[in-house]
Amino acid sequence: MEERRFKSLFRVFFAVLCAQSLALASLSPENVKPEHHYDVSVRLDVPLSLGITLTSALGVYRYYSMERVSADNLKPRSDFLPWDRPFVGHYSGWATTVSHYTGALAVAPLALAGYSWYKGDADAHDFGAFMLMFAEAFALENALNQIFRSMQLWPRPFIYAKRGEGAKKAASARGEAYGSFYSGHASAAFTVAIFTGDWFSEVYPNSKYKPLVWASSFALASGVAALRVVAGKHYPSDVLVGALMGTGVSLGILKLHEICKNKVSFWVIPNNIGAVFYF
Repeated sequence: MEERRFKSLFRVFFAVLCAQSLALASLSPENVKPEHHYDVSVRLDVPLSLGITLTSALGVYRYYSMERVSADNLKPRSDFLPWDRPFVGHYSGWATTVSHYTGALAVAPLALAGYSWYKGDADAHDFGAFMLMFAEAFALENALNQIFRSMQLWPRPFIYAKRGEGAKKAASARGEAYGSFYSGHASAAFTVAIFTGDWFSEVYPNSKYKPLVWASSFALASGVAALRVVAGKHYPSDVLVGALMGTGVSLGILKLHEICKNKVSFWVIPNNIGAVFYF
């Protein structure tokens, strides 16, 4: 158990560190140009990455400390929201499998950014800064998801299954299955959608395909969320909140860097943290 916690935390820290190193390495004077689409700052991204890493550590600890809930203490079906009740006890094996493979969509924004870099529409600085922001948003939304799910507000739908494959899965379920709120898959999917659309809009602002990119990104993210409901892994409320969290975190990270790009100075010293805005 401790080894799994350490490995999960290490993966989060390593991803953010690698992205940060690539981004900051591209900030040498000869590489920095005023027409860059994205920008990062040591004064912003170092404390931000540290904060995300600490939040991730808390999330990993709480997530892997989750325990099974006694059948006598399960939330009654009548306590679920009306639109969630029809899914109590539902499970689908094929939807579970397909939804797991949707994790491959996480490469979409990085693949698009890499293609733009290859074509010369963006440079290494833009790619590095974008990769860092994406890693920060992805790590933060995952950490927040683990913290919320560790509260075990209600079990996954399949935990209530009385027969079939769902009942078998419920019998062997681990503690994490008793925290359904909110959907990590939906949160991650909408993080990917926001970053994919934002890159395309930033690098190709006049493209006629911009609405198509945004629409397809959100359609795929919505498809992932729907699959998690069909699979019996989450309720509609779980995926709706997950979508909002993924969207909010992503827009927050992007907006924070946009403000920073417009000359905002952040500092963190012992017992003191703050920011100065230049107009």
